[in-house]
Amino acid sequence: MGSRNRSIRFKIFLLLLLPLLSLSALWGFVLNLTMGDAQSLLRGGTLYRTIGVASSDLSIQLQAERMRTAEALTTRELTDVLGAQRARTDRAVEDLRHAVAEAGGSAAADVSGPLSALWPALDRLGPVRADIDAGRGSRLAGLNAYNTIVDALFTVYARLLTINDLAIVQQATAVQNMGLAREYIAREQALVLMGIGLQRLTGSEVSAFTEYAASRRFLHARGLAGLDVELRRPYERLFASDTFQTFIAMEARIAQTGTPPTNGAAWTDTLDKLSAQLDRDARIASEALAARTSDTASATVAQIAVAGGIGLIAVLASIIISVRFGRRLAGELGGLRAAAVELSERRLPDLVARLRKGEDVDVKKEAKAIKVSGSAEITDVARAFGSVQRTAVNAAVGQAALRRGVGQVFLNLARRKQGLLHRQLALLDGMQRRTHDPDKLEELFRLDHLTTRMRRHAESLIVLSGAAPGRAWRKPVPVIDIVRAAVAEVEDYTRVEVQAMPVSAFDGAAAADLTHLVAEIIENATIYSPPDTVVQVRGDQVSNGYAIEIEDKGLGLSTTEYAATNRMLANPPEFDLADSDRLGLFVVARLAERHGIKVMLRRSPFGGTVAIVLVPRSLVTEQSALTAGSGGEEMAAVPSRTRKKALAVVTSGTHKGLPRRVRQAGLSPRLAEAPKSPPQPPAEEKPAERSPDEVRDLFSAFQRGTQRAREEASEEGP
Repeated sequence: MGSRNRSIRFKIFLLLLLPLLSLSALWGFVLNLTMGDAQSLLRGGTLYRTIGVASSDLSIQLQAERMRTAEALTTRELTDVLGAQRARTDRAVEDLRHAVAEAGGSAAADVSGPLSALWPALDRLGPVRADIDAGRGSRLAGLNAYNTIVDALFTVYARLLTINDLAIVQQATAVQNMGLAREYIAREQALVLMGIGLQRLTGSEVSAFTEYAASRRFLHARGLAGLDVELRRPYERLFASDTFQTFIAMEARIAQTGTPPTNGAAWTDTLDKLSAQLDRDARIASEALAARTSDTASATVAQIAVAGGIGLIAVLASIIISVRFGRRLAGELGGLRAAAVELSERRLPDLVARLRKGEDVDVKKEAKAIKVSGSAEITDVARAFGSVQRTAVNAAVGQAALRRGVGQVFLNLARRKQGLLHRQLALLDGMQRRTHDPDKLEELFRLDHLTTRMRRHAESLIVLSGAAPGRAWRKPVPVIDIVRAAVAEVEDYTRVEVQAMPVSAFDGAAAADLTHLVAEIIENATIYSPPDTVVQVRGDQVSNGYAIEIEDKGLGLSTTEYAATNRMLANPPEFDLADSDRLGLFVVARLAERHGIKVMLRRSPFGGTVAIVLVPRSLVTEQSALTAGSGGEEMAAVPSRTRKKALAVVTSGTHKGLPRRVRQAGLSPRLAEAPKSPPQPPAEEKPAERSPDEVRDLFSAFQRGTQRAREEASEEGP
């Protein structure tokens, strides 16, 4: 029933109030039907007072303008009378627009359709007038243009009947038929008026007159039959009058002979009297019908108020009684719900957080019973919740112990492996110093590189266990040394291009973790990019610290994957043993979180991915380009094994590569002071004589260096 996420109180009330809601729905349905009738009556009255009155006035003005137009078409002269009538018609159109706006919501969809068709017809009134003034088209075409506009207006008037009272609808339909018959009489008058001026009617005009007369007789008969005694009486008196009988006789004679009456004044006088009487009777009938509608609506509303009020009181009384019986049960279930929510949202999460911190937890104390009062079923549920609580606490404690055990296993294995790897690196370093064969030395370099990578993987296990690696330096380490050391720990290091970086250094305590972090990102870039592409590494000083960018030429990721990866790097989750595919990114996230480093991935404009490592200013220190601490020397020793070009070396005998200033060296000999006896340099100690092994090692190293230089020169080309 759509209440899955609702409160317990709501569900209880829903169960108790279901019969009452059904009763209320039935009462509302009946009330809605009755109110619908009342609203339709009230809406019908509103439509009559606004759109009905305005449309009737516009119809009268259009009929008058059509009559003046017929006179102008007969005399072929535009008179001031026609201009004044057109102005009154335009005002009637504006009044209708204001009336539609005033009706607002009462103009329902049934009326909006005819209104949308009426506005284009009224917009054509200007072009019709222009054609008549210019003498374009026939006389009948000009009258038919007005007839089309009036027909659209009568369509709107007919759709104003939105009420559901059958008797009122029948009377309103009959009144509309009488009004439409009045329109056909006006069409006959205008058509004959054009023929009187020329003493003849064309064949098409005679056919139109005959059609008008037949439609008029049909509508009068139909409308008179539909009216009740009160509304029919004025029309019966009119139809029995001499004026109407004279009109009938003239109408029949014109239809038979096809010629207009010879006495045009008599025709005009008769039609004017008849039209005035018809307009007066129509207005009386419309007002009487509106009064009936209003009275019916008022009576219906009064009945609804009485019946609906009594029904509402009964429904409310039933609801109050049901609520009193259901409140107690709802309160009991609410207490059970509060206890369960406290258990799930506060107690258990706090317990899990404490277990993650490594605190000891007393299971008996934490798994205390849930205290609620109520019926037997509720107390049984409380006991069941207590059992679930104890099971959850035991499971959480066991999970925490398992997690700590796994972390200790990771740490122990990593420490043992790390110790062996350090010993292996020391052995390899010694073997490299004692080896003079270039091929064997190359193999030792490769083995040294593999050992360095294995050391990084061992440190990854230490990071996963939550501990910190043991490597650290007391002095700041240059950035270039950290980047080169990270490149040296990557398998495909020959594809990595380290660009020039501003001189700077990082805190020695974070140097190992920074090297590990950058190495993981560079290795990820080399793995997920084509083997024939280059991975570029660059860095620069920024306002918030130091930024290192690693850019590859791979396929990149989707927008969703970038967003998910950046969220994980910003807020590293708890390590999941089942999620080993993203182990490197998890290690990067843990290392970044440890030192406040920001790591983010984004798409490269040249394709691939750009990883940005933003080291905070607190870890960045100034470092001279020529001096590196003990940590820098140790870090720089690792890239030397990758057979990259060495940094530029400043020659001795100068101060930091600059010539030493000799006092009075630029003065004339005459101005120079008498030279003082220079201080005698201390006696140089005779260097100790080198052993044959040392001489051999020195020349072997020189030979290897020159050979490596030749190889690199041949690889780089001329």
